[in-house]
Amino acid sequence: MPLKLSNRGDIPPFIVMDVLRAANERAAAGENILHLSLGQPATPAPDHVLETVKSALDTEMIGYTDAMGISELRQGIADHYKHMYQLEVDPRRVMVTTGSSAGFLLSFLAAFNPGDRVALAAPGYPAYRNILVTLDIEPVLIEVGPVERFQPTAELLAAEGELDGVIIASPSNPAGTMLSDEAFKGIIDYCTLHDIRLISDEIYHGITYESEASTALKYTENAFIINSFSKYFSMTGWRLGWMILPEDMLRAEECLAQNLFISPPALSQIAGAAVFNCYDVLEGYVAQYARNREILLNELPKVGFDNLAPADGGFYIYADISQRTNDSQSFCSRLLSETGIAATPGVDFDPFHGNHFMRFSFAGSEQTILEAVKRLKDWR
Repeated sequence: MPLKLSNRGDIPPFIVMDVLRAANERAAAGENILHLSLGQPATPAPDHVLETVKSALDTEMIGYTDAMGISELRQGIADHYKHMYQLEVDPRRVMVTTGSSAGFLLSFLAAFNPGDRVALAAPGYPAYRNILVTLDIEPVLIEVGPVERFQPTAELLAAEGELDGVIIASPSNPAGTMLSDEAFKGIIDYCTLHDIRLISDEIYHGITYESEASTALKYTENAFIINSFSKYFSMTGWRLGWMILPEDMLRAEECLAQNLFISPPALSQIAGAAVFNCYDVLEGYVAQYARNREILLNELPKVGFDNLAPADGGFYIYADISQRTNDSQSFCSRLLSETGIAATPGVDFDPFHGNHFMRFSFAGSEQTILEAVKRLKDWR
């Protein structure tokens, strides 16, 4: 008789990681692969961060920390909100996490019970819905497209009936679009009126091109604010993120974190505290993403990718490829095998219309982006 198995692992894969594996296998076989799949900056952590960490390895005990994070880092994150948004944040409400991924898990566990209904946009980051399913929470997918600028609205939320939670991301992944202040406030007002817990994914804040992103903290104290050191701060492998917690969730989240994670990585926390001295370096990185974005927005239409999402922020171009294929996964697989360009099929983000879309990441070097454009020209 077979041993019992949980069904919690019976969820779709994170396809971008499958793409990465296939690309790495080809690279190991000697192929010259261009990585336009992962949302991982090609830029390193700033030198000041690396120097601080090297010093800490020589002089400090790298052990457990408080479950909520070291005080220096929590204060640095609070000060970051003053720097970026002119908002005062009590460091008590700051919780350091093992990447934003732990933040999503902890927020879902603290806010929702099995059977609760949580709305989120499709297309959207696939781990949202897959974590929810693993926790027996129902993801309520809201179909959005170019007309809605790939973002939910209060009206679309109302059409879904009773909800317990809403997840928003501005800038979004994969489309890179941002909510206007009016639309953002409309969603928050709707959630407040109907006692719906809001979770705001703000991990692409700082990487915007036409206007600055607004934090949900501007409008409410009751939302979970989730952010990460992986994108703007260029520290993906350090696996460090944070949450700004509602007051009524402080102790619950601390207890969950103590039991699930003990504490975030101590060395990464030391690095995170140091990076707030590096805004000039980080803004230079954003300028590089902006150049890459301009190249792709100018050149992709010339090679047949002429229906693109606006890419207000983040480092992705979401392309409608319905005139070329009805199977984005096979299309991206062929693109990889025939050109060496790794890109992500839209089915990773959207179970409804993702077969008609794909995502290019421009987080890499300018040389990588220029070479990708050249290969696309030759391929078509």
